[in-house]
Amino acid sequence: MSYIKSIPEKEESAASVMRRYPEQAFPLADLTEEVMRTGQCHFSAKDRELIAAFSSGTNACTYCFNTHKATAEAYGISEDLLGALLDDIDSSPVDDRLKPIFRYVKKLTETPSKIRQADIDAIFEAGWDENDFHYVVMICGLFNFYNRLMDGYGIKNTAEYRLKRGRILADRGYRPAPDAVK
Repeated sequence: MSYIKSIPEKEESAASVMRRYPEQAFPLADLTEEVMRTGQCHFSAKDRELIAAFSSGTNACTYCFNTHKATAEAYGISEDLLGALLDDIDSSPVDDRLKPIFRYVKKLTETPSKIRQADIDAIFEAGWDENDFHYVVMICGLFNFYNRLMDGYGIKNTAEYRLKRGRILADRGYRPAPDAVK
């Protein structure tokens, strides 16, 4: 249940928080759409959702993890892949080229002051370029922000809602209809 009374339990969502601040909601939605869907890099929308869900799972943010897990699954990610990644990146069945990405995201999320050049070099050695690296940093940073926002407000919601929202994100992207934020 939300920590503030103006957000009823049945309406808990990112939109219910952002509806209160439309001047912030629209630029944030535009940034999220750019980072997660339209921005030019070598990551597919499916890869970006996997990175977002992994970051949220690393933070143990129930709302964001389950929403973006559902979105990744709508793109064809197997239900068990995120659990395997969170348990052990190295033994997970994710593409080997992505493993340095997930190691970096985990470290940037848990211990950002311990990032070293070797962490980034591993990403480049796997064949990713500086632009791809930028998107990894942006996705990780953006979802660390969203995790703090949802956990800060106490937004949890139901599994049914998160599954529905995950499918909507996969189908429509991140830009809300103006009416959704009003």
